[in-house]
This record gives sequence, C-alpha cells and structure tokens, in this order.
Amino acid sequence: MKLNHNLYLYSFLARFRWLKKSYTAKIMLVAFLGTHVPLLSLLLSFVISNSYSLEMAARVMSVALLATLAGTAATLYALNHLLRPVILTSAALQNYLNTKTLPELPTEFADEAGTLMADTSQTLHKLDELIHYITNYDDLTGLPNRDLFRDRLHQIVSQPENNQRLVAVFLLAIDDFTGMSHGLEHQTTNLLLRAVAQRLSTCIAQTDILAHLSRDEFVLARMDIISFESVIQLSQLLLSTLKKPFFLEGNLIHITASIGITINDLNDSNSVDQLLQQAHMALYQAKQQGRSQYQYYSPEINAQLQERLTLENELHGALERNEMLVYYQPLIDLDNGQITGMEALVRWQHPTLGLISPAKFIPIAEANGLIVPIDQWVLRTACAQNRAWQLAGFSPIRISVNLSSRQFEQPNLVEVVSQILEETGLKTSYLELEVTESFLMGDIERSVKTLKQLRELDICLALDDFGTGYSSLNYLKRFPVNMLKIDQSFVKDMSNPDSAAITDAIIALAKSLRLKITAEGVETKEQLDYLQMRGCDEGQGYYFSRPVPADLITPMLQKSSQQMEIIAA
Repeated sequence: MKLNHNLYLYSFLARFRWLKKSYTAKIMLVAFLGTHVPLLSLLLSFVISNSYSLEMAARVMSVALLATLAGTAATLYALNHLLRPVILTSAALQNYLNTKTLPELPTEFADEAGTLMADTSQTLHKLDELIHYITNYDDLTGLPNRDLFRDRLHQIVSQPENNQRLVAVFLLAIDDFTGMSHGLEHQTTNLLLRAVAQRLSTCIAQTDILAHLSRDEFVLARMDIISFESVIQLSQLLLSTLKKPFFLEGNLIHITASIGITINDLNDSNSVDQLLQQAHMALYQAKQQGRSQYQYYSPEINAQLQERLTLENELHGALERNEMLVYYQPLIDLDNGQITGMEALVRWQHPTLGLISPAKFIPIAEANGLIVPIDQWVLRTACAQNRAWQLAGFSPIRISVNLSSRQFEQPNLVEVVSQILEETGLKTSYLELEVTESFLMGDIERSVKTLKQLRELDICLALDDFGTGYSSLNYLKRFPVNMLKIDQSFVKDMSNPDSAAITDAIIALAKSLRLKITAEGVETKEQLDYLQMRGCDEGQGYYFSRPVPADLITPMLQKSSQQMEIIAA
C-alpha cells in the first residue's frame, strides 16, 4: 500500500522499536529535538567563542540549560495532555473491539480533536446498532431471528416469577413452499414472505414474540395462555389470515400453512430448544394430515417420529441387503371366478423389526427418493415372476405394478419399462401399470404424453383409487387408460347409500367409456354379489386372497388353469 506523502515522518519514526507502539513518544521526541537542537547549537557557538571568560561561559550555559530543561518539561507535559483526545479515542476503539463496550467520549468540543472524539462515539453507536440488528433480526422480513427469539423466550420462561405461566409456541410453515416458489420469480417470493410476516404481525398481542426462523417458517410465542380454547382460536386465526389471497406485482397468490403447537409443561422446565423441537415434531404431523392443519405436540408424536427416523435410516440399503419382497394378490374375473391378473405389492422384511407395513415405509421412501430404485426393482421382479409362471405352463395373466409419483416423473420412465420387459422376456400386453389420478394432475400435458408413450408399447394402464381424487370427466377422457379401479373405501362402505351410488356411477361411467372396471377391497359375499349384479368386471380383496409370496400363488394358478381347461373342454 502506497503511503500518503504526509505520513513519511510518521512512517520513518515507526521504524524505531522504542517508538513503534507509542504515538506519544513520537510527539515527545519531535518536541524535544525541536526545542533543544537550536538551543544546543547556540550554546556551542557561545562556548567556542573567545569573547567571554570560561567562568562566564559556564555560568551562562548552566542557566540556559536549566531554563531549557524546565521549559521542555512543561512543554512535554502540556503536549501529553493535549494528545489525550487521540489517546482516549484509540483506547475506546480498542475496548469496543475487545469487549463490545460503547465509549463515553466527550462531544462538546469543536476543534479537530473534539470532532474526532464526537464522530468516533457516534460512529461506534451506529455501528453497534447495525451489528445488533444484523445479528438479531431477519433482513428480509424485519422480524426477530431465531437467536433473538430464543433469547427473549428464555428470559421469560427462566424467571422465577414466571414458573406458573403457560407459554404456547406456534411453529408455522407455508404448505408446499418449495414447489410454489419454483413457479414464482425470486423477487415475488421475497415479497410474499414479507407480506406473510406483515399478516402475522396483525394477529399478535403486545406481549407475543413473533420471529422468522427460516425461509418459510415463522414462530410465535404467546404468553399467559388462559385456556386451550384460546390456543385453538389463535391457530384458526393464523390459518384463516394466510388463506386470504395476496396481490403481489399484479399476481393473485393463494397459500395455505400448517402449524405445530407445543405448550410448556409447568412440571418440567423445558428449554427453548426443546420447545422448538417439539413444535417441529407437531408441525411434521400437521403436514402429514394435509394442508391448512394444526397439530399439538405429544409424547406419542415424538415416539412416531423416532420410529420414522429409525425406519428411514434402516431403509437405506434395504434393497442391497435383500430385505425387500414382492407379494402378489389375485385379480378375479367376477363372471367366471378365474384369475386374470396379479397385483405386485412390495413388502419389507426387516431382520429385527419383522414385516413392516407399506403404509409406514412407502411414504418415507417417497419423501427421500428411495421409492425410485424400489419401484424399478418391484417392476423387474414382478415381470420376471410373471414370465416364470408362463414358462411353467400356467395360463398367461397380466401382472399389475403400481407406479409412484416420483417414478412417473422420471424422464426415462418409458425407456426403463421397455428395458425391463426386454430383460425379462415378458410381452408388453401382459404388463399393467397402475397410476393414481392425483399425481397425474400435477402436469396434465406431460402426464398425457407419458401415458400415450406407454400405451404405444401396448402396456395396459389402470387408474387407481378412482373416485377419491378429481374424478373429472374432462381429464379422464384425455388419459389413455384401459381400466378404472374403484377405491376400496367405497366397496367396504357398500351399505351406505352414498358409497353405493358412487360405485354404481363409476361402473356406469367405465362402461360408457368402454373401460374395464376393477373393485378393490372385496371382503364379503354381499359385496361380491352387489358388484356382480352391477356388472363390475374384476374384483380384488381378502375375500379371494390376501397378498402372499409367489410360492403360495402357484397352487392358485394351477387350480385356475385346470378350471379353464374344463371350461374349454
């Protein structure tokens, strides 16, 4: 760095070790030399002159030297005190850097030194305010951040006089924020978060603490909870407030949010971190229930989440450890009772936990992406098994395999299916892929394109769980499917006139569109008789068989093949 010309003398003196760390010493040295060099020169000239006697010269030199020393001492003393503003300013800056203590420098002086002290004091106060804001407040929303929220709440719950106060913590997160933000400009997303913060601010009381924890998470702490009803009322107020549309940059944006709630236990001094962790657990459960939901924390929720974490850890590598199994459930022709197909259903045989329900591990696999390799393994295993049954001489049947939303979204889905069929030697006409209406609606054009590509391979397509989703005729006629599967909830509740009416409507709809119809969840003779009477094509359920391993399917296929031979004869 090139030094300013005015700093050459200062830089030169700083090279001396005994002057390097003291600005005062530099000033004193210059003052000493400035006063003594001229005087000493004069005295030397006087001494070497022959005009005065040696005695007179000695007397004059002594007086002059004493007077010079006295004057120099007074000058240095005055200079030392005049340098105090600089010294105090330097010490204040160093103290602030070390201890973050703000200085108390005088501000009433108008000269350069006074201005230095006043400006330094004002600058440090402003800097401290800025550092405090940056450290404790969110720059996007202006709300307190996690650290400030924790500090404020800790101060409240840790005070002895507040031992009997109930504090509720509401952790709020925008539903599907990641997916929604992908469709918005970055600036619009930021404006939305600011608008959410402003909306939430209108719902809080004076003693509440509202903070912005992360991108889409906000937390609210309410003091002095009078009743649980008041907690419910506040939850409903927060959710209804955010349901109102946001008008941003000419766009009308609708959002929903979910809330996890925890209330401090008066008999257990929970820390702020524990309260936040409990609220996160409750929030996770609320999101599992759908949109715009709130859920309280409970030890049961904690146990469920711990189980989920265990399963998630164990699920990694389950395929490689050969813990996954494929069970098969027959599809029965309701006219002649023959097996027309098998649905392949994945199972997890854990070495210590036993057979784990798909309802537990499938959502985990879908969330972390493991469902894609699992789906491919099930498809390959099921196709190979169906081909093995055909080679064993059994009557050819179709194998039905479920596609998850993650698998359906893979850009190479059609290529993967084609490759598996080629590897296993199974003809495309003996494979049925089941898709769910809800994930087809995510991107209609892409869904239609993918389904058409699969149909071009002569693969049968079934629309699973029909009646529980959109059930829109406008979209149904665009989806090139071969079959509708009536959701088991309608079949099980057949005694209910509404469920029966829906079942009748679906069967009539399928027939009008020349689609096959399969009823899931058939468990009783009454249900079977009703479906046969209504003209349903196929049935599936415990009435015929539970899902079982492949070796238990073989006797069923043998019996079905024998019956077919008798009918043919």
